[in-house]
Amino acid sequence: LAVGWGSGVIAAWATSPGGCELVQSTADCTGRWLSSIPGNLQGDTEELLLDDNTIQVLGNASLLSYHQLRHLSVPKNRLELIEPGTFLSSQGLHVLSLADNLLFTNYSLTAAALSALPALRKLDLAGNRLTEDMVSVLVWNLSSLESLSVARNIIMRLDLSVFTNLTQLLELNLEKNYIFEIDQAFEGLQRLQRLNIAYNYLPCVVEFGLTQLRVLNVSNNVIEWFLALESDDLFELEVLDLSHNRLLFFPVLPRQSKLHSLLLKDNEMSFYQRLPNGTSLANVTVQFLLIDGNSTNVTTVSLWDEICHSNLSSLRLLDMSQNQVWYLPEGFLAQMPSLTHLKLNQNCLETFNLSEGDPLAMLMELDLSQNQLAELGADVGAGDVLPNLQLFNLSTNRLRALPPGVFTYTRKITTVDLSRNRVDLCPQPAIVGEAESPPCVDIRGVKTLTHLSLAGCDLQGLGGHPFQGTSLMHLDLSDNHQALSGDLGWLQDLTLTLQVLSLRNTSLSSAVVDFSAFNSLVRLDLSGNSLTVFPTSLGVLKLRSLDLRDNCLPALPPDMAQTVLGKTLEEVYLSRNPYNCCTLGWWDVLQQMEGLHVPDGQEVTCSYASRTLNPRALPEPVLWSCRWQTADLALLYLVLALPTCLTLLVAFAVIFLTLKQKLLKMVKSQCGVSSPY
Repeated sequence: LAVGWGSGVIAAWATSPGGCELVQSTADCTGRWLSSIPGNLQGDTEELLLDDNTIQVLGNASLLSYHQLRHLSVPKNRLELIEPGTFLSSQGLHVLSLADNLLFTNYSLTAAALSALPALRKLDLAGNRLTEDMVSVLVWNLSSLESLSVARNIIMRLDLSVFTNLTQLLELNLEKNYIFEIDQAFEGLQRLQRLNIAYNYLPCVVEFGLTQLRVLNVSNNVIEWFLALESDDLFELEVLDLSHNRLLFFPVLPRQSKLHSLLLKDNEMSFYQRLPNGTSLANVTVQFLLIDGNSTNVTTVSLWDEICHSNLSSLRLLDMSQNQVWYLPEGFLAQMPSLTHLKLNQNCLETFNLSEGDPLAMLMELDLSQNQLAELGADVGAGDVLPNLQLFNLSTNRLRALPPGVFTYTRKITTVDLSRNRVDLCPQPAIVGEAESPPCVDIRGVKTLTHLSLAGCDLQGLGGHPFQGTSLMHLDLSDNHQALSGDLGWLQDLTLTLQVLSLRNTSLSSAVVDFSAFNSLVRLDLSGNSLTVFPTSLGVLKLRSLDLRDNCLPALPPDMAQTVLGKTLEEVYLSRNPYNCCTLGWWDVLQQMEGLHVPDGQEVTCSYASRTLNPRALPEPVLWSCRWQTADLALLYLVLALPTCLTLLVAFAVIFLTLKQKLLKMVKSQCGVSSPY
């Protein structure tokens, strides 16, 4: 329950006789197994929350005591009926939530009850198994409604009669129904601003003409065509979500609009003027046959005309990811001078060109990952190229290099992802017999760069100063098996700034790398390597997170708690190592370290005599065997010899006591004769 507190207001929760929690003018009766509305709450209650109970009927007398009620919430009950006189004493109700009930059973009587709410602003009827006819009856007399949700019902077709009287409606939610056809259903909703028809079965949107609409969500349908009405009227549309459909081509948008976000992710969209096999569809047209009653209209559209006639000067976000785009038409992006976020990942792009005076001067994020880019073209001279770019994702392509000086004028670049490309970092050592060095990526001197990913780039043994003049804080070198063939001298320019370093799966062995110089490191990933001994240089670092999974470690240092690392470490990953069950003293130490979390602790195992065991519950025979194996040998020999010595001593004492008399007589007989003085 969210409560807005006024300045200096002090309020305390109280419990009513019905088990509800009361604060100020709100009564929270959520999850109390109530079968009816409590009648003993405060008479000035304005907000009544009855979520998740077992109420089946709201009777005529249910709300008689609550004349001040403004907000009633009854979702997730078993509500089948609201009697016609239920709201006669609560006609000031503004918000009514009836979601996830069974209102389809007596919808006509419930509609009569709702008609007594002249001030109702927001109504939620989601999840009630309502058809379009039932919805029409329920909302027929609710002309004051501003927000209506009929999501998760069984609506299949909408026409002009369903929402006829909702002249004040601003927001309509129709998602997760079975809608396959809409016939002028929204024509009378002159104030409608937000429309959600996601997760339905619409095959197309043609002659879209809702000029007053600001947000339209038709994602997750089966739309192949989106054609706006050919008109010079100004559309108020700001956000259009067509993602997760079956669009075959770029939508035909309104000529004049305020569109700033266009979401086209996960479609089958491409541009067709030029095809990969060299053919052209530039002059091909398509005719739409629109049948409305007895009238038939034929609309001819040049679908392959790639000159967008819409004014997209206000567009800031364009998401065309997960499509089949293999090239962008000439001048396509020039129509979007305000673009700040461009997502073209998971397409079939083979080239992408950057140039001076590019219309993408405002671009802050550019995602070209998971394409087939073999070349990134750029005309780099004295002018700016992507001057406001902050994030550049080029991962999973076929790049070997980037244009020289491509980062020269990107004065705000902070994040670059080059992972899964076959690139090398400059400077590259010259190859004997070749006039030029191999192609490489030069990031030296890019002072604003803080995040760099080079995972899976097949980096060879690096040298020189590839990071000179940078201030990298996050560096990912994982999945580069030969990158650490030498020492980490080539990282020396980052010793003061580097905070997060990933060396996962880099064939790292215990004796190769000294980490002691990286004083700023707080997160280090060494998983998937061949460490057989815990690197002692880690003990002086102030790490907060350390990943040691998938190595060959038999144990960790038992004195780690006394090191600098032990005092700062907050989480450590340890699973999938061949720990020795008989040397688990370090494990006990870790369990006692305050503030240390082992997220994969349940997966940690140890080995004993070809058996894999849980270190938290070792069998008693294993514990005894381990004690014998780890005992001090001198002490062991002493323990073994002690019983033998005691046995011999006892035997000697028994023999002596048994033969004592005979021995004394024998001695006396031998020595009994007195000697003369």
